[in-house]
Amino acid sequence: MHNIDIEQLDLAELKQLRKDVDRAIESYEKRKKQEALAAAEAAAKESGYTLSELLGTTAKGKGKVNPPKYRHPENPELTWTGRGRQPDWIKEGLQAGKSLEDFLIVK
Repeated sequence: MHNIDIEQLDLAELKQLRKDVDRAIESYEKRKKQEALAAAEAAAKESGYTLSELLGTTAKGKGKVNPPKYRHPENPELTWTGRGRQPDWIKEGLQAGKSLEDFLIVK
């Protein structure tokens, strides 16, 4: 371990030291998580399973993707699921007097 006399450092050196320490901590935590994940995967493999099988997760990602519910009338590539912030083209259409039903994808 290095002995640093922080009382002798100026402000710029202290800030750089803080950045270096934060980066070292982040790197250490990342490395430890990877080691733990590798150990868990090895333990699962010894029992004949994958880690995702034991956890009930899939490799596809976070979850189900919601299908689009609304489509731009002139550009069918622009869609919106109806969740989250309204896209500008929906806002503009609503301001022009249209309703959400006008953009609804009929299924």
